[in-house]
Amino acid sequence: MAFNLNPFKKTSSDQPSQHNLARQSGAGDGDVPPKTELSALDFSNTQQGAIEVTEIATGIGVVYEEAAVLYANGNDRDAEQLLTAVFDDPTATVGEGLWMMLLDLYRLTGQRDRFDARVIDYARRFERSPPAWEDLSIQPAKRRADASALINLPAALSAQTAQQLQQICVIGRKSGTLRVDLGRVRSVDGQGCLLFKQMLEQLAVNRVKLSIFNASRLVDLLSPKVKPGQAENRDYWMLMLEMLKYTGESSRFEDLAVDYAVTFEESPPSWEPKQPLPGEEQPAADEASPGHGGEEEFCFDNELTGSSSEAIRKLDEFASVRQMVVVDCGQLRRVDFVAAGTLFNALASLQARGKIIQLHKVNAMVGALMRVMSIDQVAQVMLRG
Repeated sequence: MAFNLNPFKKTSSDQPSQHNLARQSGAGDGDVPPKTELSALDFSNTQQGAIEVTEIATGIGVVYEEAAVLYANGNDRDAEQLLTAVFDDPTATVGEGLWMMLLDLYRLTGQRDRFDARVIDYARRFERSPPAWEDLSIQPAKRRADASALINLPAALSAQTAQQLQQICVIGRKSGTLRVDLGRVRSVDGQGCLLFKQMLEQLAVNRVKLSIFNASRLVDLLSPKVKPGQAENRDYWMLMLEMLKYTGESSRFEDLAVDYAVTFEESPPSWEPKQPLPGEEQPAADEASPGHGGEEEFCFDNELTGSSSEAIRKLDEFASVRQMVVVDCGQLRRVDFVAAGTLFNALASLQARGKIIQLHKVNAMVGALMRVMSIDQVAQVMLRG
């Protein structure tokens, strides 16, 4: 389920009074909480630093803003009391935004009984199936342990692919497992061969479990460049021998190894067949659709706090070789103000460089803060169901 947060936005000329905002959000007279002074916050002292968060639109409603602020500060109980006060007011008309905030707050704090009691009213109010229960209070010990990223290399392996190959090493080091598909490769030059060989060596040093699909495509491209008796293009020889381990062609490997020993007068690499990771299926050579090569998701987990600049820096690295940047926030439980400001700066910088950023499966409490902090102006924020 995805919700568009923009309908809550209001222009400065249409800014309602605090009383009306509270009424629109479902708060009763006398229950209007004090407005948080967010406009004084300046997050320009971050590594991205080019953009300052200096103004916050409050047209989303006081209750939305205050509940998001309280949750961001770690005040779960106060946020819950503020929201439930609105729901318990018989004169209030509560929109779906507040409903999702309360239901997600119950999921984030592991309150199954209260969640179950509210979803019945949700179903009656909106005449559709409510969100399913999921305990978001428990952080998995290891995220998606059985999944590994699939990277589709571009048509040409050359010096221009250096940045992408470096990023593959970063992804592999983070995940521990990696799948690389060579099905689109149509050409390889000396520099591309060297860079790809160095990437394989780095992944081996980092003990990344690697599967390479359609290695025969690269073997066919390298074969004309490998000439027995001519002691040149050593990188082509070595990479071809390595790729034959992934194709499983032991006889062809042994023949090439003998030619290598004679040509370069040194011992060749030994035969060591490379098998796909358990459960992995070989993709077809042209299976992947254009525009999605290497577009696996970046993941934010647990909490982003003032000390989370490293996670945001890694996002910037991840986005450097992508036009479409997809961030899975399904396990992101909380974002505080300092981290939200740093994230805004980073995403605004990416947007200025022409990147399209999508934040998927954002819980409604974090989504409200992102709206308050204008993050939805520099990224597409999609709430979880």
